[in-house]
Amino acid sequence: MDFDYPPEAEKLRHELRAWLDANLTERLRGASWANASDADHQDVALLREWNAKLADAGYGAIAWPEEYGGRGAGVMEQVVLAEEMSRADAPGTLNPIGISNIAPAIMAHGTEAQKRQLLPRMLRGDDIWCQGFSEPDAGSDLASLRMSAVRDGDHYVVTGQKVWNTLGNLANWCEMLVRTDPSVSRHRGISCLLVDMTLPGIEVRPLVTITGERDFNEIFFTEVRVPTSSLLGPENDGWQVAMTTLTHERGGVADLHLGLRKRIRTLLDHARSTMIDGRAASQDPVLRQRLASVYLEGELLKLLSERALSAAIHGREPGPESSVAKLVWSEAGQHLAEVAADVLGRVAADGPWARDLLASRSLTIAGGTTQVNKNIIAQRILGLPRSS
Repeated sequence: MDFDYPPEAEKLRHELRAWLDANLTERLRGASWANASDADHQDVALLREWNAKLADAGYGAIAWPEEYGGRGAGVMEQVVLAEEMSRADAPGTLNPIGISNIAPAIMAHGTEAQKRQLLPRMLRGDDIWCQGFSEPDAGSDLASLRMSAVRDGDHYVVTGQKVWNTLGNLANWCEMLVRTDPSVSRHRGISCLLVDMTLPGIEVRPLVTITGERDFNEIFFTEVRVPTSSLLGPENDGWQVAMTTLTHERGGVADLHLGLRKRIRTLLDHARSTMIDGRAASQDPVLRQRLASVYLEGELLKLLSERALSAAIHGREPGPESSVAKLVWSEAGQHLAEVAADVLGRVAADGPWARDLLASRSLTIAGGTTQVNKNIIAQRILGLPRSS
């Protein structure tokens, strides 16, 4: 596995580092939309301005083709961007789902009018996008979705509910799967619509998490009239559009080690300065062993990520490596939060570490459950049979 950075990637690193030094303010470091309840929130306004700066400088979506405002960047350049943004604690785009997942689907399946209208505004953060796939009874089994879209002239009449919509409370647009033909097999009767979230009949209800954040939502549609021009790809062929979207979503798991290893390094620093019974927490033999274990999990995740990136560089399709990386990332994140609580004691009862401890419960569920990923690993890597 050759993981040397090519000259063009190092050139991007020096360029981006200089640009961040000149443009990233202290107010922007670590900024997030997670606690914003609406699109007029001051944090969102700040991040929208930052998003436009990123786009104007060519850093908003470097993997996009140049014709759509990107750089046509290769895998290693995308890695460098992620590394430098993490190093500087710089916020990314306001459209993480739109840029990485939805835009490739629009580029692959959209009309020229859809591309011209939607992609430039997505790139600059003028419009924020969410993804309407999951339903209360259609999460991991996406093909069982039931939200209906009935053709009525030049509109679809849409009725039903979506859930777990990240950024739904801020979104102007939603890439949404609907059932347009209930008479055919589950996979064949699905269509994809690009829905303007300001249409009458749409109600967004934030799902406030245990950490107090509001970025998860459920969305209700009551006889919403969506123009047929909003159809992405052919009618009843939405499953192919969904697979385009999800393929790009799952490919991003290779970058997960950056945030995790950054938090591990922070905890190690705290452990050296936090005193327990007259000595540094890092010198306690039990805690030291647990810290070492978490550190090694972070390094394992880095190696798994690099293996997945190497596969991408050499043109191999995304495989089960992403399931292994997701499994290690989610469990390591939970272990890190638990060790931090024991190392820091009462200090971990408030602030970022307390937030991490509460949020860590979701890591083995979000983005593909541990059970689903273990099944993928068992069947596709170990060659084990399906359970009867």
